[in-house]
Amino acid sequence: MNFEEKTLSRREIFQGRVFQVAVDEVELPDGKGVSTRELVFHNGAVCVLPLTEENKILLVKQFRKAIEATSLEIPAGKLEVGENADPKAAALRELEEEIGYRADLELLYDFYTAIGFCNEKVKLYLARNLEKVANPRPQDEDETLALYELDLDQALAAIEAGEICDAKTIMAIQYWQLLESGTVS
Repeated sequence: MNFEEKTLSRREIFQGRVFQVAVDEVELPDGKGVSTRELVFHNGAVCVLPLTEENKILLVKQFRKAIEATSLEIPAGKLEVGENADPKAAALRELEEEIGYRADLELLYDFYTAIGFCNEKVKLYLARNLEKVANPRPQDEDETLALYELDLDQALAAIEAGEICDAKTIMAIQYWQLLESGTVS
């Protein structure tokens, strides 16, 4: 069975600092007609599950304009131009900028955030052996962050309460839960 859609034309709608928007006209598989696809192109991002020696997670609380609310999240950030070649370095940068730590990183997953319309691919790292940085890199000028430390039960309760509503953070906490149960190593 053929699933591939052939792009007939592309119209660029928006070119921003973080993403681009386009509308494609596509031929549907097996000649079943023509349709349009609204697409968002993103350079990608990194995120980090930082676990302390006391087996707690470090999260940042910040306001998210898209949902007009605050959210508790794992440290994360977009890949800057040229960082695709070394996303681990970008993850280390975000860890230091957002929470003031360095660590040993292990790649857990690559995942897409919303494949129905967006190509943003995120790399999720596990951070172990956290070490406080004496003079960490400054936070981005447009960020206002507060640091929180939660145990697993508190993190799960925060998900249930809607304080953690971000998919990457929920995924990271679910990995942590599997780690605790011995399902993953």
